[in-house]
Amino acid sequence: MSKAKGQVSTRYGRADRSALGRWFWEVDKVLMLLVAVLIGFGLIAVAAASPAAAQRYSGAAFTFPELYFFTRQLFWIALSVPLIVLISMLDRKTALRLSLIGGAITLFALSLVPLVGFERNGAQRWIDLGIAGFQPSEFLKPFYIIVLAWLLTEKKGPGAVVVSGLLVALISALLMLQPDFGSTIIFVAMWVVMLALSGVNIRILAGLGVAGIVGIIAAYFLYDVATVRIDAFLFGEGDNFQTENAMRTLTAGGLFGVGPGAGTRKFSLPEPHTDYIYSVIGEEFGLVACLVIAILYLVIVARVLIRLLDEENRMAILAGAGLVLMFGLQALINMAVNVQIAPSKGMTLPFISYGGSSMIALSITMGLLLAFTRANPYLNRSPYVVRWSRR
Repeated sequence: MSKAKGQVSTRYGRADRSALGRWFWEVDKVLMLLVAVLIGFGLIAVAAASPAAAQRYSGAAFTFPELYFFTRQLFWIALSVPLIVLISMLDRKTALRLSLIGGAITLFALSLVPLVGFERNGAQRWIDLGIAGFQPSEFLKPFYIIVLAWLLTEKKGPGAVVVSGLLVALISALLMLQPDFGSTIIFVAMWVVMLALSGVNIRILAGLGVAGIVGIIAAYFLYDVATVRIDAFLFGEGDNFQTENAMRTLTAGGLFGVGPGAGTRKFSLPEPHTDYIYSVIGEEFGLVACLVIAILYLVIVARVLIRLLDEENRMAILAGAGLVLMFGLQALINMAVNVQIAPSKGMTLPFISYGGSSMIALSITMGLLLAFTRANPYLNRSPYVVRWSRR
């Protein structure tokens, strides 16, 4: 009886060496709390945007209930939160294996999109799974970062650039076929960031920078999608209705908004529950709420980067930094589009926008991020850790 009591007393204590016990003490609980707050904000935002989205997608044959997208988002969150926890419990070797297998599967699925994918809003990026659309490029993102981190750890110098460059070239070609010029830019940009983090020679980075500028210029003249997007953004040519209307909606609520459910401009937004949900937040909850959300993303990125300062494993540093920077870049691009300082991209706001593919893919991203940053950042600062001199 006393033994049983002793076992209970050490459950989830420092002496608990079970998988769950170690996870509890090693996982970044502050980061999990920040993500939970972000998901909570997102649920409120989807509830605000759901009536506008339901009205937009309703037709003569079928009418969506006002809270249809809100209830669906509850379902996706119910799947996503346990997924974050389960993946975060993986050790680094298992997380790497998962990423290699997942990367191969999603890359294969991406290659199938031009053949079996269905079109939505002028782009063919989804595969119909019956209950929902599956967007391979979203799921590929976290696995892509881990694979790059692994390649750059295993290989160094020109070899790392060549092998990883062939991978990003293949992905870019498949994305351009959809067409998805914005995601192509993101995948290439993250490749350059990962090369920089890995310590690749500055001359190589400078050469890639020049090649990137040449590539964008070539895309402008040779790739119709890039021509339309760049002309619309730089010269105001074409249809700028989406970005202009998003900016007007975002600022309509002033500092503190018109109140939950009281927004009217959101009904004229093309995608109020996904791409332009940040504008809906601005109208109903105010610019202050928009600022709080932007700061929250910044805190998440800063939290991970600061935590990695005490990490000694090169692979973990590259994986953790790459994942959180990609997460922050996606948030930055979405917010930049909504405030009209970037061309329309069709990118969701992480953990806030509605969407099954987006929520599940971001949950995988966050789970992997938590798995690769599982450690005690203060262990090496402890006075009880003895370091022997080699002299």
